[in-house]
Amino acid sequence: MWLPACHRHLDLDDPGGYTVLADRYAAAVTQLGLQPVLFPMAEAGDIPCLLPLVDGVLLTGSPSNVEATHFGETALPTDLLDPRRDQLTMRLVREALDRAVPLFGVCRGLQEINVALGGSLYQSLHEHSGMMDHREPRDEDLAVQFAERHEVLLEPGSAFAHWAGGQRALVNSLHGQGIRRLGEGLVAEAHAPDGLVEGVRVMGAPAFAYAVQWHPEWRHEQHPFYQRTLEAFAQACRGHRKLRDAD
Repeated sequence: MWLPACHRHLDLDDPGGYTVLADRYAAAVTQLGLQPVLFPMAEAGDIPCLLPLVDGVLLTGSPSNVEATHFGETALPTDLLDPRRDQLTMRLVREALDRAVPLFGVCRGLQEINVALGGSLYQSLHEHSGMMDHREPRDEDLAVQFAERHEVLLEPGSAFAHWAGGQRALVNSLHGQGIRRLGEGLVAEAHAPDGLVEGVRVMGAPAFAYAVQWHPEWRHEQHPFYQRTLEAFAQACRGHRKLRDAD
């Protein structure tokens, strides 16, 4: 499974930067019986060669934001940006959908899918009237940051409702941006109490194509909703592998 990397300057004495991936994503993929794969120097032009090598794409969360220029706005001066990741994922989303490769977006990954399909984002949700502050308490330890923070209302009959075993579920919340205008072909199937879209599917996609604003990778084995969501994605990846092996 392809997990696109993030690119950060972690050491001021090393101007070349670092390619990074939070361990919790790789660990979750491994626990599901799949193998996480990084292509650290991949660029958009490499996607046609690399995508046939994998059985799924997981767009992970990240401290960085999708640059606002991708949806016609100006980036905030406080934004942490990752233009290399943006350049790759804006194309990777469409290529995965076109090639029927299972696709799942988490947090930034949801936002990437939305923007790649022509949607826009709130850049600072907490500054908009009527919107909750969806950011995590940064001064707390990780267990508190990733604790369940609010409910999501799930569309009746949706895959999300099936995975949750009902129309409501508790989720964590660690983001400052969020969907403002839905991208083309996206169907909103999970909403926060303030109306923010928190879960989507790609209408008519030939393979698994979902994304969520919360983080199901966090201690997923302790949360049946998170676990069932990830297992559905893993099953789709295994199905794709069988199709590849049959060719």
